[in-house]
Amino acid sequence: MKPQLDLGSSIKLIVTDFDGILTDGSIYVHEDGTTSKKLNYKDLMGIFQAIKSGINIAIISGDKSKAIDILKEKCPTIDTYQNIRIKIDILKDLVDKYYLTPDEVVYIGDDINDIICLETVKYKVTVPNANWQVKKIPDIQITQNNGGDGAFREVVDSIIFSRIN
Repeated sequence: MKPQLDLGSSIKLIVTDFDGILTDGSIYVHEDGTTSKKLNYKDLMGIFQAIKSGINIAIISGDKSKAIDILKEKCPTIDTYQNIRIKIDILKDLVDKYYLTPDEVVYIGDDINDIICLETVKYKVTVPNANWQVKKIPDIQITQNNGGDGAFREVVDSIIFSRIN
């Protein structure tokens, strides 16, 4: 079945927020005061498929998370940035690092701190449960799956589909 997102075959970099995209945005608080986050294997497989297809991955998170550290250990080629409140400077650095244009980048975000990045690139994607201000950005595409439930994989599948068709 054809993916619903219309993403170009020229995409060479996926930049994504973490909480709300690769997770469902929940923080689990345990009795001992520790916290944890849930990742979906569909999204993890999406990361591996993207890398295998020659697509670079970057995570820019406004939070600091051990889950991101573990993901980086499993996939050392991923660019990870944590505790970043203003994400646009990192996005611009990534575009320069990989010698890209904004037409070769997809940004996936779900909240107001992602808006400027979403407005900067040609391909902009959010999730159904995103903040309403994000969903009203012109030309934004909305995944069928919620964040933490296969939305990232949906983006990867759409890019790969566009390359073979």
